[in-house]
Amino acid sequence: MTRTRRWITGAAAAVVVLLAGLALLAHLLLPNDQAFATEIATRFEKASGIGLRVGAAHWALRPTPVVLLDDVATAQEPPITVRRIVARPQLAGLLRRRVAVDVVEIDGAVLPRTSVRAFRGRWQGDDPAASVLAGAWSLADVPVARLRLRDITWIDRRGIALAYDADIAFDAHWRPREAEVSRPGVAPPARLRLEREGGEDRWRTLIDVGGGTWNGESELQAPDGGPLRFTARLEPKNVDIDALVRSFGRHSAVEGKLSGQTSVDTEGENLSALIGKLHTRTRFTVAPATLDGFDLSKAISTAGFSRGGRTPLEQLSGTLDTQASDDGVVLRYTGLRARSGVLTASGSATVVNRRLDGEAAIDIVDGVVGVPLKLGGTLDAPQLSLTSGALTGAAVGSAVLPGVGTAIGARIGQQMEKMFGGGDAKKPGRPASSAKPR
Repeated sequence: MTRTRRWITGAAAAVVVLLAGLALLAHLLLPNDQAFATEIATRFEKASGIGLRVGAAHWALRPTPVVLLDDVATAQEPPITVRRIVARPQLAGLLRRRVAVDVVEIDGAVLPRTSVRAFRGRWQGDDPAASVLAGAWSLADVPVARLRLRDITWIDRRGIALAYDADIAFDAHWRPREAEVSRPGVAPPARLRLEREGGEDRWRTLIDVGGGTWNGESELQAPDGGPLRFTARLEPKNVDIDALVRSFGRHSAVEGKLSGQTSVDTEGENLSALIGKLHTRTRFTVAPATLDGFDLSKAISTAGFSRGGRTPLEQLSGTLDTQASDDGVVLRYTGLRARSGVLTASGSATVVNRRLDGEAAIDIVDGVVGVPLKLGGTLDAPQLSLTSGALTGAAVGSAVLPGVGTAIGARIGQQMEKMFGGGDAKKPGRPASSAKPR
C-alpha cells in the first residue's frame, strides 16, 4: 500500500469515526421525537403562559440537519394553528447548543386576531425566541438567516380572513436585509418589498398595489434606553382605489386613481407596540373620481333625502389620517373637497368599523349657497340627510321659493340652530328614510 493510499484510508477512517462521534453526541444532546415535542410545548407554555399542542415532531442530522413540527395549535379558543414548521439549523450551532438556523419555513398558519392579542405582555423578556429557549440554548448573532411564510391567514376582528406570503432575510438584531410580503392570487398584485440601505436602519420601500405604486423610504430609530420609533415617507401614484380595497376584501365608496403623499409614524417598546400605535397621514387627490352610494344633484333637489346613486367628480381631494386602536383602525377625513359640474362640496368624516359619521356642505355656486348635509350609514351604504334645524329651514325656503329657496332656507335653518343651541348638535340627523321631501 502506497503512502497516498494509506493517507486516504486513514482519512476515510477518521471521517467515519467523526460521524459516529457526531451521531453519539446528537443522541446525547437531542431527545427522541416524542420527548422533543413535549419539551417544545413545555418551554412554550412556561415562557408565554399559554399551552401548546404539537401533533408530531421530528429531527434529523442527515443528510442535513432539520427539525419538523406538524399540526401545532395553541390552547386557545379559537386556537392559533400551524400546519407545518420546518427549521434547518446549522450543525456547528447544534454542537454548541446555539440557535443558528439557515431557514425557517412556516406553512398553513391561521392567526385569529383575538388569539394573537392574548400574547401581548406575556413573554418573559423582550425576545420570545430567547424566552422559549431560556436555560438550555443560546441565540447566535443572526438566529434565523431566512424566514419563509406560505399561506399565512390573518383573521381580523370582523372575521374577514386574508392570506399572505412572505420571504424575509435577516441581519443581526432581527433587522430585515430584504423582505417581500404579498397577497397571493390577487390581481393586480398587492406586494410590499423592503431593501436595506447598507448597514443602516433605513430601507427602500416598494409597494405595488391597485395597479400603481406607493414607494418611498422607511427608517427605524432605536435610541439607547428609549422606545423604538418607525417612520416612513411614501408617494402613492396612480393607485386604483377600488382595486386597492378589493385586494384586502373590502368595498370602496370612491372610485378613481389616487396620487399624493403619505407619512407613517409610530413609537413603542417592541414590534407589537409599533403595530398597535401605527399612525398614517395621506394628502390625496383623485381625478377624475366617482362617489358610489349617493347622488349630489339629487341631494340638492330633495333637500338631502336621497339614497343611492352615483356622482361623477372632476376631482376629489383631502387628507386621510389613520390611527390604530383597540377598537380597530380609525379613519379621519379632513379638508375634503369635491367638484361635479357646477356643484362643489366640502366636508369631513370619521370612519370606525366602516360606520360613517360626518358633515358636508354642497354649494350650488362655489362658496355662495351651501346645503348642509349629515353623512351617516356605512361605507357600503352611505346616507345623506339634513339636521332637524336645517330641515325646518329647507321646508320654509321651499314654501317661499322652490329650488334655490330650499337650499337657502336649509342654510339659514342650520345657522339658527347653532345660534340657539339646536338639539342635534351631538347626535346624528334624521335618517333619509324617515321623512319625505316637501
